Amino acid sequence: MSGQDLGLAVAVFLACTVEAVEALTIVLAVGATRSWSSALSGVGAATVVLAAIVAALGPALTSLPIDVLRVAVGGLLLVFGLQWLRKAILRAAGLKALHDEAATFAEETEAARAAAREQGAFDGYSFAIAFKGVLLEGLEVAFIVLTFGANQHRVALAAVAAGAAVALVALVGMAARAPLARVPENTLKFAVGIMLTSFGTFWGAEGAGASWPGGDAALLAIIPVMAAVALATVALLRRAVSDGAGGGARLPA
Repeated sequence: MSGQDLGLAVAVFLACTVEAVEALTIVLAVGATRSWSSALSGVGAATVVLAAIVAALGPALTSLPIDVLRVAVGGLLLVFGLQWLRKAILRAAGLKALHDEAATFAEETEAARAAAREQGAFDGYSFAIAFKGVLLEGLEVAFIVLTFGANQHRVALAAVAAGAAVALVALVGMAARAPLARVPENTLKFAVGIMLTSFGTFWGAEGAGASWPGGDAALLAIIPVMAAVALATVALLRRAVSDGAGGGARLPA
């Protein structure tokens, strides 16, 4: 396995771990409160839909000319990664509330208890909420798998990394029957934002015709530089907040 393949696998694994934790919280809330069988049916249905999306779009993406693919994938990863990184920086600087899985679990549980119950073994509410939660979070997983995998023509490797992340989170969460509040999700999002932005910059520039010194090894410099810029931004924002420039306002998580 090359260094770029390893980086791909790690980035996909970390990103999918975050999405899996968020989906698990929703499934646990409706499953424990209302109906496990209906919630798990929703999970299964969403998984089938996501598998079909990956199977349909994967070959189409890999058939594109490599330069076109790298520009497209690089641009998408930059948009996606910068969005994650922006939120992570704001959280780290204290300008945005930290994401709290325990609080999310409590909110979903309260909503499940308040929803009307139907007669019969099948619970439509549990199915719909689990399906929606897994599908929405899973679409981000599918996006990450397809963009990383298609660019390197290693969709299978990206899918294995994603599957390992989802399986690990599911096994731990189902064994504990509780949200994984101790997972350092905010730190993971910060790291994933840096990695997605770094890979997006690298591949987008390559597709546009740029030649990186050292080839793939340039990522070993791009990622630390991106991390240093992000951490410096956090430090500047924290100083602004402490000086009163932030006005004490905090954005919702």
